[in-house]
Amino acid sequence: MLTVVSDTHSTDSHRLSGRTLQAVRDADVVAHAGDFMRESVLDDFEREASRFLGVTGNNDDAAIRARLPEARNFTFGGLTFAMTHRRPGGPTALPFFGRQRGADVVVFGHSHRPTYEATDDVVLLNPGSHAQPRGNRAAHAELEAREDGGVEGRLVTVDGDVFESFTVGSPGSTNR
Repeated sequence: MLTVVSDTHSTDSHRLSGRTLQAVRDADVVAHAGDFMRESVLDDFEREASRFLGVTGNNDDAAIRARLPEARNFTFGGLTFAMTHRRPGGPTALPFFGRQRGADVVVFGHSHRPTYEATDDVVLLNPGSHAQPRGNRAAHAELEAREDGGVEGRLVTVDGDVFESFTVGSPGSTNR
């Protein structure tokens, strides 16, 4: 399983709890789309995850910026994921970022709003914030690899309620 989190905004701990903590511990890969804030929070995530991938956010300190990139690609379930915290440039910035990086899925954060959106070019996935939802649901994303190379995904609250499910097709598929 791939667990995706973002926008922890903490100065002292990973602030994981409930289903989100369990999903991080159960995951084969944990991806964090930025805004840890302090290096000790990044260290906490790395201790909880068997494989951890992160990017910097606009609120991250210099120590985090020295350790993590602003953007990165990774693969899961035969799909290419491009991850960033945010991209300036309006509504076309994230799909353009995904096309530039050859991605099937763009993972991003910043808004604290859990979002799944299939565009003509790429799937846009924001897990929201598990720790500081700012008026949204406290959430994360869970993705399971399918045999055909695609993934089954869901947006899940910290309490474990699934509020959106989705499928991202196999590589090269036009069915997102």
